[in-house]
Amino acid sequence: MEQINLKKIPIYILSRKYYVPESSTIITAMEYAGFKLKKGVGCREGFCGACATIYRLPGDYKLHGGLGCQTVVQENMQIVQIPYVPNPKAIYDLEQLEPDPQVFLEYYPETFKCLSCNTCTKICPQDIQVMDYVQAVVRGDIEKVSELSFDCLSCGLCAARCPAEITQFNVALLARRIYGKYLSKKGKFVETRIKEIEEGKYEEGYKELANMPKDDLKKKYFERDLNFDIT
Repeated sequence: MEQINLKKIPIYILSRKYYVPESSTIITAMEYAGFKLKKGVGCREGFCGACATIYRLPGDYKLHGGLGCQTVVQENMQIVQIPYVPNPKAIYDLEQLEPDPQVFLEYYPETFKCLSCNTCTKICPQDIQVMDYVQAVVRGDIEKVSELSFDCLSCGLCAARCPAEITQFNVALLARRIYGKYLSKKGKFVETRIKEIEEGKYEEGYKELANMPKDDLKKKYFERDLNFDIT
């Protein structure tokens, strides 16, 4: 078997120098360097937000943010992961809430201290206009908050950088929940499908999917029928 010689470049993980393949993502580079990741790694596909990472590049004063499973290493990159950002997550009963902007003042009052510095937007690995949706909260535009924050992974980098100490991702989650329950247009198919689920119509199908080999599951997913009526 022909041996492939991968070019290796130096990077710094927690201030220590390692040589890793230049095409590695931050996650695979850390594993190549010998780190056994139990925290700060999840789906490895850019969907779960568990691998939030901050880094600096040589000759660049800026502090960058990214997902470790998606960001490719660069020579002399300085890396540290932030597997969890402490955050005050409000406890509420969605059934008892009203679609009123005052809800945000009650549960996340720090949101209204936003300085409009845009630091949250600059650090977001999803390129979400975070500051814009925070300002939409201040204006009371719940629909806009839901729209702008739709791709949020709750990685926490915005909150880690915010000088006003806002946990933007939790605020956005509350907005999307309120919008989904009270403000979004409801299709009749939703009520029908909920009733079918409660009646156990899909239990056998769930069991089949849960026990299906990964390759078969992928094949079934990509061959699924998307031409259905949802009116």
